[in-house]
Amino acid sequence: MEKKEYFGKIGYVLAVAGSAVGLGAIWKFPYVVGANGGSAFVLLYIFMCALVAIPVFLAELSIGKLSESDAINSFRKLAVKHKRLWGYVGGMTMVTAAVISSYYLVIIGWVLKYLTLSFGLLPSDMNSSSGLFVEFLTKDWVSQFVFFAIAFGICILILSRGVKSGIEKISVWMMPALFLMLIFMLFYSFSMDGFGKAAQFLLIPDFSKITLDSFFFALGLAFFTMSLGMAVIITYSASLSDDTNLFKSTLSVVAINIIVAIIAGLVIFTFVFEYDATPGQGVGLVFMSLPTLFSNLGFTGNVLAVMFFIALSFAALTSAISIIEPFTFFLIREFGISRIKSLTFVGVGIFVLGILCIFANIEGVGEHYKIFDKDFFTFLDYTAEKILLPLGGIGGAIFAGYVIKKEALYTLFKPYMGDFIFKIWYTLIRFVVPVCVAIIMINALFFAKG
Repeated sequence: MEKKEYFGKIGYVLAVAGSAVGLGAIWKFPYVVGANGGSAFVLLYIFMCALVAIPVFLAELSIGKLSESDAINSFRKLAVKHKRLWGYVGGMTMVTAAVISSYYLVIIGWVLKYLTLSFGLLPSDMNSSSGLFVEFLTKDWVSQFVFFAIAFGICILILSRGVKSGIEKISVWMMPALFLMLIFMLFYSFSMDGFGKAAQFLLIPDFSKITLDSFFFALGLAFFTMSLGMAVIITYSASLSDDTNLFKSTLSVVAINIIVAIIAGLVIFTFVFEYDATPGQGVGLVFMSLPTLFSNLGFTGNVLAVMFFIALSFAALTSAISIIEPFTFFLIREFGISRIKSLTFVGVGIFVLGILCIFANIEGVGEHYKIFDKDFFTFLDYTAEKILLPLGGIGGAIFAGYVIKKEALYTLFKPYMGDFIFKIWYTLIRFVVPVCVAIIMINALFFAKG
Protein backbone atom coordinates (compact mmCIF):
# COMPACT_ATOMS: atom_id res chain seq x y z
CA MET A 1 0.00 0.00 0.00
CA GLU A 2 1.40 3.39 -0.96
CA LYS A 3 2.45 5.88 1.67
CA LYS A 4 -0.20 8.47 2.58
CA GLU A 5 0.49 11.80 0.83
CA TYR A 6 -0.98 15.24 1.56
CA PHE A 7 -1.61 18.27 -0.62
CA GLY A 8 0.07 21.54 0.23
CA LYS A 9 -2.22 24.56 0.76
CA ILE A 10 -1.63 26.01 -2.71
CA GLY A 11 -1.49 22.56 -4.34
CA TYR A 12 -4.96 21.65 -3.05
CA VAL A 13 -6.54 24.90 -4.24
CA LEU A 14 -4.95 24.64 -7.69
CA ALA A 15 -5.77 20.93 -8.06
CA VAL A 16 -9.45 21.43 -7.18
CA ALA A 17 -9.62 24.65 -9.22
CA GLY A 18 -8.11 22.75 -12.14
CA SER A 19 -10.90 20.22 -11.93
CA ALA A 20 -13.60 22.90 -11.79
CA VAL A 21 -12.09 25.12 -14.50
CA GLY A 22 -11.74 22.36 -17.06
CA LEU A 23 -15.19 20.89 -16.61
CA GLY A 24 -17.04 24.16 -16.78
CA ALA A 25 -15.32 27.53 -16.79
CA ILE A 26 -13.76 27.44 -20.26
CA TRP A 27 -15.69 24.63 -21.89
CA LYS A 28 -19.31 25.11 -20.85
CA PHE A 29 -19.60 28.57 -19.30
CA PRO A 30 -19.22 30.70 -22.48
CA TYR A 31 -21.79 28.90 -24.60
CA VAL A 32 -24.34 28.56 -21.76
CA VAL A 33 -23.96 32.27 -20.98
CA GLY A 34 -24.20 33.06 -24.70
CA ALA A 35 -27.42 31.10 -24.99
CA ASN A 36 -28.96 32.74 -21.91
CA GLY A 37 -28.52 36.44 -22.49
CA GLY A 38 -25.10 37.28 -21.06
CA SER A 39 -24.43 39.54 -18.08
CA ALA A 40 -27.60 39.09 -16.02
CA PHE A 41 -27.15 35.35 -16.30
CA VAL A 42 -23.55 35.68 -15.03
CA LEU A 43 -24.86 37.40 -11.88
CA LEU A 44 -27.49 34.70 -11.51
CA TYR A 45 -24.78 32.05 -11.87
CA ILE A 46 -22.64 33.71 -9.15
CA PHE A 47 -25.68 33.85 -6.86
CA MET A 48 -26.30 30.13 -7.39
CA CYS A 49 -22.66 29.41 -6.64
CA ALA A 50 -23.14 31.10 -3.25
CA LEU A 51 -26.51 29.47 -2.56
CA VAL A 52 -25.79 25.92 -3.76
CA ALA A 53 -22.25 25.22 -4.99
CA ILE A 54 -20.28 26.55 -2.00
CA PRO A 55 -22.46 24.76 0.60
CA VAL A 56 -22.22 21.45 -1.29
CA PHE A 57 -18.48 21.94 -1.79
CA LEU A 58 -18.02 22.43 1.97
CA ALA A 59 -20.22 19.40 2.67
CA GLU A 60 -18.09 17.18 0.44
CA LEU A 61 -14.91 18.71 1.85
CA SER A 62 -16.08 17.85 5.38
CA ILE A 63 -16.80 14.23 4.39
CA GLY A 64 -13.33 13.80 2.92
CA LYS A 65 -11.44 15.67 5.63
CA LEU A 66 -13.19 14.08 8.62
CA SER A 67 -12.78 10.56 7.25
CA GLU A 68 -9.43 10.96 5.45
CA SER A 69 -10.57 8.09 3.27
CA ASP A 70 -11.81 7.24 -0.23
CA ALA A 71 -15.31 8.02 -1.49
CA ILE A 72 -16.92 4.74 -0.36
CA ASN A 73 -15.21 4.39 3.02
CA SER A 74 -15.70 8.09 3.81
CA PHE A 75 -19.45 7.49 4.01
CA ARG A 76 -19.06 4.12 5.76
CA LYS A 77 -16.67 5.53 8.36
CA LEU A 78 -18.78 8.56 9.28
CA ALA A 79 -22.23 6.94 9.16
CA VAL A 80 -23.56 5.85 12.55
CA LYS A 81 -25.94 3.34 10.95
CA HIS A 82 -26.82 2.09 7.45
CA LYS A 83 -23.11 2.10 6.65
CA ARG A 84 -23.47 -0.19 3.63
CA LEU A 85 -26.25 1.96 2.14
CA TRP A 86 -24.20 5.15 2.50
CA GLY A 87 -21.22 3.30 1.05
CA TYR A 88 -23.28 2.75 -2.10
CA VAL A 89 -23.85 6.52 -2.31
CA GLY A 90 -20.09 7.09 -2.17
CA GLY A 91 -19.55 4.33 -4.71
CA MET A 92 -22.06 5.92 -7.08
CA THR A 93 -20.17 9.24 -7.05
CA MET A 94 -16.89 7.42 -7.67
CA VAL A 95 -18.25 5.38 -10.60
CA THR A 96 -19.91 8.51 -12.00
CA ALA A 97 -16.53 10.24 -12.12
CA ALA A 98 -14.92 7.29 -13.91
CA VAL A 99 -17.74 7.14 -16.48
CA ILE A 100 -17.48 10.87 -17.16
CA SER A 101 -13.72 10.57 -17.61
CA SER A 102 -14.20 8.06 -20.46
CA TYR A 103 -16.05 10.45 -22.78
CA TYR A 104 -14.28 13.51 -21.40
CA LEU A 105 -10.96 12.06 -22.59
CA VAL A 106 -12.52 11.67 -26.05
CA ILE A 107 -13.36 15.39 -26.02
CA ILE A 108 -9.80 16.20 -24.90
CA GLY A 109 -8.72 14.24 -27.97
CA TRP A 110 -10.80 16.63 -30.08
CA VAL A 111 -9.05 19.58 -28.41
CA LEU A 112 -5.62 18.07 -29.17
CA LYS A 113 -6.69 17.49 -32.79
CA TYR A 114 -7.62 21.16 -33.14
CA LEU A 115 -4.38 22.16 -31.45
CA THR A 116 -2.48 20.44 -34.28
CA LEU A 117 -4.76 22.05 -36.88
CA SER A 118 -3.96 25.46 -35.40
CA PHE A 119 -0.38 25.19 -36.67
CA GLY A 120 -1.63 25.08 -40.26
CA LEU A 121 -4.40 26.50 -42.43
CA LEU A 122 -7.57 27.10 -40.43
CA PRO A 123 -11.01 26.91 -42.12
CA SER A 124 -12.00 30.33 -43.39
CA ASP A 125 -15.80 30.04 -43.36
CA MET A 126 -18.49 28.31 -41.30
CA ASN A 127 -19.43 25.80 -43.99
CA SER A 128 -15.90 24.45 -44.36
CA SER A 129 -15.36 24.59 -40.57
CA SER A 130 -18.59 22.70 -39.85
CA GLY A 131 -17.78 20.19 -42.58
CA LEU A 132 -14.30 19.62 -41.13
CA PHE A 133 -15.64 18.93 -37.64
CA VAL A 134 -18.48 16.69 -38.82
CA GLU A 135 -16.08 14.72 -41.05
CA PHE A 136 -13.70 14.27 -38.12
CA LEU A 137 -16.49 13.28 -35.73
CA THR A 138 -18.41 10.86 -37.96
CA LYS A 139 -15.74 9.30 -40.19
CA ASP A 140 -12.20 9.78 -38.91
CA TRP A 141 -12.14 7.21 -36.10
CA VAL A 142 -8.40 6.66 -36.54
CA SER A 143 -7.50 10.27 -35.63
CA GLN A 144 -10.01 10.27 -32.79
CA PHE A 145 -8.50 7.07 -31.40
CA VAL A 146 -4.93 8.37 -31.66
CA PHE A 147 -5.67 11.67 -29.88
CA PHE A 148 -7.85 9.93 -27.28
CA ALA A 149 -4.99 7.51 -26.58
CA ILE A 150 -2.55 10.43 -26.19
CA ALA A 151 -4.87 12.21 -23.71
CA PHE A 152 -5.41 8.92 -21.85
CA GLY A 153 -1.66 8.22 -21.68
CA ILE A 154 -0.86 11.71 -20.34
CA CYS A 155 -3.44 11.40 -17.56
CA ILE A 156 -2.35 7.91 -16.52
CA LEU A 157 1.31 8.99 -16.49
CA ILE A 158 0.55 11.96 -14.22
CA LEU A 159 -1.66 9.89 -11.90
CA SER A 160 0.96 7.15 -11.64
CA ARG A 161 3.26 9.61 -9.85
CA GLY A 162 0.82 10.08 -6.95
CA VAL A 163 -0.59 13.09 -5.10
CA LYS A 164 2.52 15.23 -4.54
CA SER A 165 4.70 14.36 -7.55
CA GLY A 166 1.83 13.88 -9.98
CA ILE A 167 -1.49 15.62 -9.31
CA GLU A 168 -0.21 18.56 -7.24
CA LYS A 169 2.91 19.17 -9.31
CA ILE A 170 1.10 19.25 -12.65
CA SER A 171 -1.68 21.45 -11.22
CA VAL A 172 0.80 23.94 -9.76
CA TRP A 173 2.42 24.18 -13.19
CA MET A 174 -0.58 23.97 -15.53
CA MET A 175 -3.00 26.30 -13.71
CA PRO A 176 -0.69 29.36 -13.67
CA ALA A 177 0.29 28.63 -17.29
CA LEU A 178 -3.42 28.47 -18.22
CA PHE A 179 -4.06 31.77 -16.44
CA LEU A 180 -1.10 33.52 -18.13
CA MET A 181 -2.23 32.38 -21.60
CA LEU A 182 -5.76 33.63 -20.96
CA ILE A 183 -4.42 36.96 -19.64
CA PHE A 184 -2.28 37.36 -22.77
CA MET A 185 -5.28 36.68 -24.99
CA LEU A 186 -7.36 39.09 -22.91
CA PHE A 187 -4.80 41.88 -23.39
CA TYR A 188 -4.77 41.18 -27.12
CA SER A 189 -8.58 41.38 -27.10
CA PHE A 190 -8.34 44.96 -25.79
CA SER A 191 -7.13 46.05 -29.24
CA MET A 192 -10.20 44.63 -31.03
CA ASP A 193 -13.46 46.45 -31.64
CA GLY A 194 -15.42 43.44 -30.44
CA PHE A 195 -14.06 43.76 -26.88
CA GLY A 196 -16.42 46.59 -25.95
CA LYS A 197 -19.44 44.57 -27.03
CA ALA A 198 -18.10 41.49 -25.24
CA ALA A 199 -17.60 43.47 -22.01
CA GLN A 200 -21.10 44.91 -22.25
CA PHE A 201 -22.56 41.49 -22.98
CA LEU A 202 -20.82 39.87 -19.98
CA LEU A 203 -20.54 42.66 -17.42
CA ILE A 204 -23.51 45.05 -17.81
CA PRO A 205 -26.72 43.32 -16.66
CA ASP A 206 -29.85 43.23 -18.78
CA PHE A 207 -32.39 41.54 -16.52
CA SER A 208 -35.00 41.45 -19.28
CA LYS A 209 -33.07 38.47 -20.65
CA ILE A 210 -33.75 36.40 -17.53
CA THR A 211 -36.49 33.75 -17.75
CA LEU A 212 -37.58 30.90 -15.50
CA ASP A 213 -35.35 28.56 -17.50
CA SER A 214 -32.40 30.85 -16.73
CA PHE A 215 -32.70 29.93 -13.03
CA PHE A 216 -32.55 26.24 -13.87
CA PHE A 217 -29.55 26.70 -16.18
CA ALA A 218 -27.70 28.88 -13.65
CA LEU A 219 -28.37 26.43 -10.84
CA GLY A 220 -27.18 23.53 -12.97
CA LEU A 221 -24.10 25.38 -14.19
CA ALA A 222 -23.14 26.43 -10.65
CA PHE A 223 -23.42 22.83 -9.51
CA PHE A 224 -21.60 21.18 -12.38
CA THR A 225 -18.79 23.70 -12.82
CA MET A 226 -17.61 23.05 -9.27
CA SER A 227 -17.03 19.29 -9.88
CA LEU A 228 -19.64 18.35 -7.28
CA GLY A 229 -21.31 14.98 -6.90
CA MET A 230 -18.44 13.03 -8.49
CA ALA A 231 -16.21 12.20 -5.50
CA VAL A 232 -13.47 14.66 -6.54
CA ILE A 233 -13.77 17.03 -3.58
CA ILE A 234 -14.14 14.13 -1.12
CA THR A 235 -11.06 12.37 -2.50
CA TYR A 236 -8.85 15.46 -2.70
CA SER A 237 -9.95 16.66 0.77
CA ALA A 238 -8.92 13.30 2.25
CA SER A 239 -5.34 14.29 1.38
CA LEU A 240 -5.65 17.84 2.72
CA SER A 241 -3.12 18.93 5.36
CA ASP A 242 -4.39 20.00 8.80
CA ASP A 243 -3.00 23.55 8.57
CA THR A 244 -5.19 24.47 5.58
CA ASN A 245 -7.83 27.18 6.03
CA LEU A 246 -10.84 25.20 4.76
CA PHE A 247 -13.20 28.13 4.22
CA LYS A 248 -10.63 30.39 2.57
CA SER A 249 -9.50 27.54 0.30
CA THR A 250 -13.09 26.94 -0.78
CA LEU A 251 -13.65 30.61 -1.58
CA SER A 252 -10.33 30.65 -3.49
CA VAL A 253 -11.46 27.73 -5.68
CA VAL A 254 -14.79 29.45 -6.40
CA ALA A 255 -13.08 32.78 -7.14
CA ILE A 256 -10.56 31.18 -9.53
CA ASN A 257 -13.38 29.35 -11.29
CA ILE A 258 -15.46 32.51 -11.78
CA ILE A 259 -12.50 34.72 -12.76
CA VAL A 260 -11.20 32.24 -15.35
CA ALA A 261 -14.73 31.77 -16.69
CA ILE A 262 -15.25 35.51 -17.16
CA ILE A 263 -11.80 36.02 -18.73
CA ALA A 264 -12.40 33.11 -21.12
CA GLY A 265 -15.84 34.53 -21.89
CA LEU A 266 -14.42 38.00 -22.64
CA VAL A 267 -11.81 36.50 -24.98
CA ILE A 268 -14.23 34.22 -26.82
CA PHE A 269 -17.04 36.78 -27.14
CA THR A 270 -14.58 39.44 -28.35
CA PHE A 271 -13.91 37.26 -31.38
CA VAL A 272 -17.59 36.42 -31.72
CA PHE A 273 -18.65 40.07 -31.82
CA GLU A 274 -15.62 41.16 -33.86
CA TYR A 275 -16.84 39.05 -36.77
CA ASP A 276 -20.60 39.36 -36.17
CA ALA A 277 -21.03 35.72 -35.15
CA THR A 278 -23.83 34.55 -32.81
CA PRO A 279 -23.08 34.16 -29.07
CA GLY A 280 -25.44 31.24 -28.40
CA GLN A 281 -23.92 28.53 -30.60
CA GLY A 282 -23.49 25.65 -28.14
CA VAL A 283 -20.38 23.49 -28.25
CA GLY A 284 -19.91 24.47 -31.88
CA LEU A 285 -18.58 27.76 -30.53
CA VAL A 286 -15.22 26.09 -29.82
CA PHE A 287 -14.85 23.57 -32.63
CA MET A 288 -16.59 25.33 -35.52
CA SER A 289 -16.91 29.07 -34.91
CA LEU A 290 -13.64 29.99 -33.16
CA PRO A 291 -11.28 28.38 -35.72
CA THR A 292 -13.04 30.35 -38.45
CA LEU A 293 -12.72 33.58 -36.47
CA PHE A 294 -9.03 32.95 -35.75
CA SER A 295 -8.40 32.36 -39.46
CA ASN A 296 -9.44 35.96 -40.18
CA LEU A 297 -6.33 37.17 -38.31
CA GLY A 298 -3.80 35.30 -40.45
CA PHE A 299 -0.59 34.30 -38.68
CA THR A 300 -1.64 36.11 -35.49
CA GLY A 301 -4.80 34.03 -35.54
CA ASN A 302 -2.74 30.85 -35.70
CA VAL A 303 -0.72 31.97 -32.67
CA LEU A 304 -3.88 32.79 -30.71
CA ALA A 305 -5.53 29.52 -31.79
CA VAL A 306 -2.51 27.53 -30.58
CA MET A 307 -2.56 29.37 -27.25
CA PHE A 308 -6.32 28.90 -26.85
CA PHE A 309 -6.29 25.16 -27.51
CA ILE A 310 -3.22 24.66 -25.30
CA ALA A 311 -5.05 26.53 -22.52
CA LEU A 312 -8.17 24.44 -23.12
CA SER A 313 -6.16 21.21 -23.10
CA PHE A 314 -4.44 22.21 -19.83
CA ALA A 315 -7.81 22.92 -18.22
CA ALA A 316 -9.31 19.70 -19.56
CA LEU A 317 -6.38 17.50 -18.50
CA THR A 318 -6.45 18.75 -14.90
CA SER A 319 -10.17 17.91 -14.86
CA ALA A 320 -9.65 14.44 -16.30
CA ILE A 321 -6.96 13.70 -13.73
CA SER A 322 -9.27 14.73 -10.90
CA ILE A 323 -12.13 12.46 -11.98
CA ILE A 324 -9.96 9.37 -12.53
CA GLU A 325 -8.28 9.70 -9.11
CA PRO A 326 -11.30 8.80 -6.87
CA PHE A 327 -11.66 5.21 -8.20
CA THR A 328 -7.87 4.80 -8.19
CA PHE A 329 -7.63 6.05 -4.60
CA PHE A 330 -10.40 3.65 -3.50
CA LEU A 331 -8.75 0.55 -4.96
CA ILE A 332 -5.39 1.44 -3.38
CA ARG A 333 -6.89 1.84 0.10
CA GLU A 334 -9.47 -0.94 -0.08
CA PHE A 335 -7.28 -3.71 -1.45
CA GLY A 336 -3.79 -2.51 -0.52
CA ILE A 337 -2.55 -2.68 -4.11
CA SER A 338 -0.01 -0.39 -5.76
CA ARG A 339 -1.03 2.76 -7.61
CA ILE A 340 0.16 1.21 -10.90
CA LYS A 341 -2.06 -1.86 -10.47
CA SER A 342 -5.02 0.30 -9.48
CA LEU A 343 -4.55 2.57 -12.50
CA THR A 344 -4.28 -0.48 -14.77
CA PHE A 345 -7.64 -1.78 -13.55
CA VAL A 346 -9.39 1.59 -13.75
CA GLY A 347 -7.64 2.52 -17.00
CA VAL A 348 -8.80 -0.58 -18.88
CA GLY A 349 -12.44 0.19 -18.07
CA ILE A 350 -12.11 3.86 -19.01
CA PHE A 351 -10.24 3.03 -22.22
CA VAL A 352 -12.91 0.55 -23.38
CA LEU A 353 -15.73 2.99 -22.63
CA GLY A 354 -13.81 5.74 -24.45
CA ILE A 355 -13.47 3.61 -27.59
CA LEU A 356 -17.20 2.84 -27.49
CA CYS A 357 -17.85 6.60 -27.24
CA ILE A 358 -15.65 7.26 -30.29
CA PHE A 359 -17.46 4.70 -32.44
CA ALA A 360 -20.86 5.91 -31.19
CA ASN A 361 -20.50 8.88 -33.55
CA ILE A 362 -19.03 6.97 -36.51
CA GLU A 363 -21.40 6.50 -39.43
CA GLY A 364 -22.62 2.94 -39.84
CA VAL A 365 -21.34 1.82 -36.41
CA GLY A 366 -22.84 3.81 -33.53
CA GLU A 367 -26.46 3.08 -34.44
CA HIS A 368 -25.92 -0.62 -33.71
CA TYR A 369 -25.49 -0.17 -29.95
CA LYS A 370 -27.88 2.58 -28.94
CA ILE A 371 -29.40 2.61 -25.44
CA PHE A 372 -32.93 3.98 -24.96
CA ASP A 373 -32.71 5.40 -28.47
CA LYS A 374 -29.59 7.40 -27.59
CA ASP A 375 -26.12 6.79 -29.01
CA PHE A 376 -23.67 5.45 -26.42
CA PHE A 377 -21.79 8.77 -26.02
CA THR A 378 -25.03 10.72 -25.48
CA PHE A 379 -26.41 8.07 -23.13
CA LEU A 380 -23.36 8.25 -20.85
CA ASP A 381 -23.40 12.06 -20.83
CA TYR A 382 -27.17 12.23 -20.22
CA THR A 383 -27.12 9.64 -17.42
CA ALA A 384 -24.13 11.21 -15.66
CA GLU A 385 -25.17 14.87 -15.91
CA LYS A 386 -28.92 14.60 -15.41
CA ILE A 387 -29.19 11.68 -12.98
CA LEU A 388 -25.99 10.55 -11.27
CA LEU A 389 -24.38 13.94 -10.52
CA PRO A 390 -27.53 15.46 -8.95
CA LEU A 391 -28.09 12.28 -6.91
CA GLY A 392 -24.49 12.46 -5.69
CA GLY A 393 -24.92 16.12 -4.76
CA ILE A 394 -28.15 15.47 -2.86
CA GLY A 395 -26.56 12.48 -1.13
CA GLY A 396 -23.55 14.50 0.03
CA ALA A 397 -25.73 17.37 1.28
CA ILE A 398 -28.11 15.11 3.21
CA PHE A 399 -25.20 13.11 4.65
CA ALA A 400 -23.43 16.22 5.94
CA GLY A 401 -26.65 17.83 7.13
CA TYR A 402 -28.35 14.87 8.81
CA VAL A 403 -25.86 12.02 9.34
CA ILE A 404 -22.53 13.57 10.37
CA LYS A 405 -22.72 14.86 13.94
CA LYS A 406 -23.16 18.63 14.04
CA GLU A 407 -20.48 18.88 16.74
CA ALA A 408 -17.91 17.29 14.40
CA LEU A 409 -18.74 19.75 11.63
CA TYR A 410 -18.67 22.69 14.05
CA THR A 411 -15.25 21.64 15.37
CA LEU A 412 -13.96 21.30 11.81
CA PHE A 413 -15.22 24.63 10.46
CA LYS A 414 -15.46 26.91 13.53
CA PRO A 415 -11.81 28.12 13.37
CA TYR A 416 -12.30 29.27 9.76
CA MET A 417 -15.85 30.62 9.47
CA GLY A 418 -17.16 31.49 12.95
CA ASP A 419 -20.62 30.84 14.45
CA PHE A 420 -22.72 33.06 12.16
CA ILE A 421 -21.44 31.74 8.82
CA PHE A 422 -21.48 28.17 10.15
CA LYS A 423 -25.20 28.50 11.04
CA ILE A 424 -25.99 29.87 7.57
CA TRP A 425 -24.07 27.05 5.88
CA TYR A 426 -25.66 24.37 8.07
CA THR A 427 -29.16 25.70 7.33
CA LEU A 428 -28.48 25.80 3.60
CA ILE A 429 -27.07 22.29 3.49
CA ARG A 430 -30.03 20.83 5.40
CA PHE A 431 -32.99 22.66 3.93
CA VAL A 432 -32.12 24.64 0.79
CA VAL A 433 -29.52 22.67 -1.17
CA PRO A 434 -31.33 19.28 -1.37
CA VAL A 435 -34.45 20.99 -2.70
CA CYS A 436 -32.51 23.10 -5.23
CA VAL A 437 -30.53 20.15 -6.58
CA ALA A 438 -33.70 18.03 -6.75
CA ILE A 439 -35.26 20.82 -8.84
CA ILE A 440 -32.26 20.72 -11.21
CA MET A 441 -32.68 16.98 -11.64
CA ILE A 442 -36.45 16.97 -12.11
CA ASN A 443 -36.32 19.91 -14.53
CA ALA A 444 -33.50 18.36 -16.54
CA LEU A 445 -35.26 15.00 -16.81
CA PHE A 446 -38.82 16.06 -17.47
CA PHE A 447 -39.10 19.72 -18.47
CA ALA A 448 -35.86 20.94 -20.09
CA LYS A 449 -35.89 21.35 -23.85
CA GLY A 450 -33.58 19.15 -25.91
